Amino acid sequence: MSAEVVLVNAHDEPVGVADKLEAHEQGWLHRAFSVFVFDPKGRLLLQQRNVNKYHSGALWSNTCCSHPHPGEAVEDAAQRRLHEEMGFQCPLDDAFTFTYRAVLSDTMIEHEYDHVLIGQDTPTVRPNADEVQDWRWMAPNELMADVAAHPEHYTAWFRMAVERVLTHAHEQYPTVVPALDEAVQRAGFDYATGENMTSSLMP
Repeated sequence: MSAEVVLVNAHDEPVGVADKLEAHEQGWLHRAFSVFVFDPKGRLLLQQRNVNKYHSGALWSNTCCSHPHPGEAVEDAAQRRLHEEMGFQCPLDDAFTFTYRAVLSDTMIEHEYDHVLIGQDTPTVRPNADEVQDWRWMAPNELMADVAAHPEHYTAWFRMAVERVLTHAHEQYPTVVPALDEAVQRAGFDYATGENMTSSLMP
């Protein structure tokens, strides 16, 4: 399996390839994707990353996430990793993209051009124990309240994207994914930022 990631510029245009670990140590901008799968009750499937992952171990995050191999289409990579991590595949739609930079430690920097894909399905989840510590379904408002109360339990990229993902999912699946409560939207949560985190959302 390739251990290389695709380096990109601010417009997601490839500018080279690099070893995955080196790209994260140096903080080089590279292409990534994040998958969010909802069930017919409108709940989001979350995974807790394996404690031994090279970064963000034991933190909760979206259904799956990773990097396309050089020459691999984003959706193909998303389907590949969804099966490798969670044991199923389902139709996925492009939602939006965003870039972010998060200093995770003295030796690890996440700097990604992240493609967000969403899907709705009734999967049989068969997680890969090498990748996934645990998993659960959470309703949108319950999830937002927990992220606000315990941001340290969630990955940096998830905290940056989750509110927009839930809003987009409601627009795409209005009879399945409920709208966020006004109280949640007015709360002005600080979970999406921090002194070592920056992000930029695109349509």
